[in-house]
Amino acid sequence: MFQLGSYKFDKPVCSAPMAGISDKAFRLLLKEMGCDLVWTEMISAKALTYKNAKTFGILDVSREKQPVVVQLFGGEPEIMAEGAKLAVEQGAEILDINMGCPAPKVTKNCEGSALLKDLPLASQVAKAVAAVVRIPVTVKFRLGWEAGSLVAVELAKRLEHAGVSALIVHGRTRDQFYSGKADWQAIAEVKRAVNIPVIGNGDVWEPQDASLMLERTGCDGVMIGRGALGNPWIFARTRHFLQTGELLPGPDAKQRIEMAQRHLKLLLSFKGELAVQEMRKHAAWYIKGLRDAARIRELVMKAKTPEEMNGVLQEYKMRLIGEMHNNTGIHI
Repeated sequence: MFQLGSYKFDKPVCSAPMAGISDKAFRLLLKEMGCDLVWTEMISAKALTYKNAKTFGILDVSREKQPVVVQLFGGEPEIMAEGAKLAVEQGAEILDINMGCPAPKVTKNCEGSALLKDLPLASQVAKAVAAVVRIPVTVKFRLGWEAGSLVAVELAKRLEHAGVSALIVHGRTRDQFYSGKADWQAIAEVKRAVNIPVIGNGDVWEPQDASLMLERTGCDGVMIGRGALGNPWIFARTRHFLQTGELLPGPDAKQRIEMAQRHLKLLLSFKGELAVQEMRKHAAWYIKGLRDAARIRELVMKAKTPEEMNGVLQEYKMRLIGEMHNNTGIHI
């Protein structure tokens, strides 16, 4: 059991911050499905200080059940501190600093995982943020810039000394991006090196993976990223498995398509005309592996209006239900 601000956690199952994905609609669905702690998309501290309207839109956590972790990125301590204060003014109750994003457009500015190449600067960024806010500050980082320069343990110690309340460790280096296998042993080494909570991230695809990660690393919680794409049920199933040892069945085809329709409806309420464009990738994830999914995905990608996209999904759902009732052997 550990505490962040007024919130207490016991082996929390968390959602990873994913750019272009972890928006308000996505977070609401994950919370409904049992996610203990959700993250926003990464937010540029510099853009906040410039009062960028789009950036403040990404920061919006109103009408959401707290806690929602607001993640900031930047490489300049003073600007990160100013961005942190602005985030708190907008309702942030927990702040996270991104030291893991591998995207070149981020790292070229010495932000995200590029901070792994400059531990003194990384420490200064964390210290500057922790010094100006009264809410918990966490840091999400990778093992190092590349295989030959693993810095996770040293960075973890520096961040703890800087006043950080918890750490989230992605068991990959920057040069791996999202390939290869996450190094859970390296996460365990970070956990042993510090006295603050450590949440493990990397290769949690099923509830059993979360249980194994907790067992093998000794970490205080798990974070799920790509395993949640088109699969918000993973949070409820993982929590149930950790509590009881029972593996609940995954969603059937009808549930998956209906969740996609609900996701579209939420996106419409928050993003209006942008919802269809945003929903295309999500719809493809929801139906992945279902019968005739490739053809339906093509139709979804061509949809130009909410009505058209919802119509494609509704017709698909009804066809699968009809096929099941005709005893074709399709499990929905």
